[in-house]
Amino acid sequence: MPAHSAKPLTAANAQFIRSLVKQKKERNREKAFVLEGEKPILELLESDTQALLALVIGETRLSQADAGLRQTLRRQSVPIHTCRDSVFDSLSDVTSPSGILAVVQQPAWDQKAILGRPLSLGLYGETLQDPANVGAIVRTALGFGLDALWLSADSADVFNPKVVRATAGCILKLPVFYIKDVAELADQGCMLLASVPAGKASRPITDLTDLPERSVLAFGNESRGLSDATLQQAAIRFHIPVTQAIESLNVAASAAIAAFYFRTIAERKPPS
Repeated sequence: MPAHSAKPLTAANAQFIRSLVKQKKERNREKAFVLEGEKPILELLESDTQALLALVIGETRLSQADAGLRQTLRRQSVPIHTCRDSVFDSLSDVTSPSGILAVVQQPAWDQKAILGRPLSLGLYGETLQDPANVGAIVRTALGFGLDALWLSADSADVFNPKVVRATAGCILKLPVFYIKDVAELADQGCMLLASVPAGKASRPITDLTDLPERSVLAFGNESRGLSDATLQQAAIRFHIPVTQAIESLNVAASAAIAAFYFRTIAERKPPS
């Protein structure tokens, strides 16, 4: 890579990146986040360079770059910065940094347009605290073709580095919205299907063979489940049958099973 195409990372820029990594309020204010790892960054370089605000590469990673990576970097108009490995380590949120990270613009999605679709299937997560679960649910929703993910305002930030890593680069492809009250979805004509433990008030998921045209699957906190207020909004309560060997499934696993099951039903449903 030509020397003139990369500039040394300034102390001010390094501090800015650290603030994006550590502070949600800074990510919200700047509408940006940090993406780390060569694979998701290269995919982004090939698909959506407009979202990229800057690249940072450690000296060792730059010296070890193969011809393919160097050629890719040469083609980019995005600012590229280099820094000492010790500086890069201070920017990274992982134990063994990859040596390359990107500052990325947060995507902007049109919630009104999504809620206005005559046919839609979304997912709602309430007070989801584990970044790994939130990241896995983002991947699940995208992988099974759901229209959007809604999260309660007290859920983990989808642009937290731990969540971003767990999505494996999917965070830029799935519309994600934060809402204060799930009633906002009901007010838009969406039918809420609540995932709950097995009981008299719930039906096995396999008993459900039809799906409202505009549906949202709701999943609750890792330990407490869905709140009473949310359950009162639900048109249907369902559970995923499991053996007596376990009490329940992880919320991300439950979301994956339900998303696959209900997407299959939606695809089989003839147009109205």
